[in-house]
Amino acid sequence: MDRQLGARLELEFEPRFAFGENWAQFLGALNEERIGAAQSALQEMLGLESFGGLRFLDIGSGSGLMSLAARRMGASVHSFDFDARSVACTRELQRRFFPGDAHWRVEHGSALDRDYLGRLGAFDIVYSWGVLHHTGAMWLALDNAARSVTPGGTLFIAIYNDQGGKSRVWWLIKRGYVGLPRICRTPYSAMIRLVAVVASIVRHPLRLRPRAALAPWLGERRERGMSAKYDWIDWIGGFPYEFASFETLQAYIESHGFTLVNARPTTGWGCNQLVFRRSRCAG
Repeated sequence: MDRQLGARLELEFEPRFAFGENWAQFLGALNEERIGAAQSALQEMLGLESFGGLRFLDIGSGSGLMSLAARRMGASVHSFDFDARSVACTRELQRRFFPGDAHWRVEHGSALDRDYLGRLGAFDIVYSWGVLHHTGAMWLALDNAARSVTPGGTLFIAIYNDQGGKSRVWWLIKRGYVGLPRICRTPYSAMIRLVAVVASIVRHPLRLRPRAALAPWLGERRERGMSAKYDWIDWIGGFPYEFASFETLQAYIESHGFTLVNARPTTGWGCNQLVFRRSRCAG
């Protein structure tokens, strides 16, 4: 697939959520605590204290936080995103923390563009958290990500869980958001968020967990250094939107010559996180 075709495939799925606008606001909340949490998340899931000497590919870099975390851990980082504002956010973090660094490259690119990824070469760690299900062609994007891993290397992905009918409802919610005039999106998002928080409050009191019920509304810090406030906007507006069960993802990636080495499945509406190791015999 050539670069132009990859870009056209993504552009066919309009309207689409402006992820970069959301990430630009998140950068105002970025601090050392969040950066440290991002590094800890990578260390925990990948089982590595340091990335020294490793090549790290961040597919769909978004805010640039995880690219920054990987670079701080010693990796040589290549970040790319389809959303121009997300590319700008990642470049801003590079400017703040690693200005003029030859070991951190940031570009505009598509996860659906096999030729583009092929020109980048193979990486020791390929990371794509909550991205490939927003391309509009998730299985093609997964194929391309898997091809980018060097033999013996690691693939770390996070994909929305398939909850059956609930996932179809979320598809409608997200499609509704991006189809609204901009002026209507804030009240729409607030309404959906309120319904979700009320449902959470109803679920938690019997377990005496009022803080857990209110956390999504209060915007408390989430895993990987992210913010519940900005994650909510992403969750409600993130379209295109696809999903897959943990078992389906595991079987699909393992059919490409990988072995599952770590995972964090979810039973709810979040993402299944899977870490795979590619066979050293892979061609």
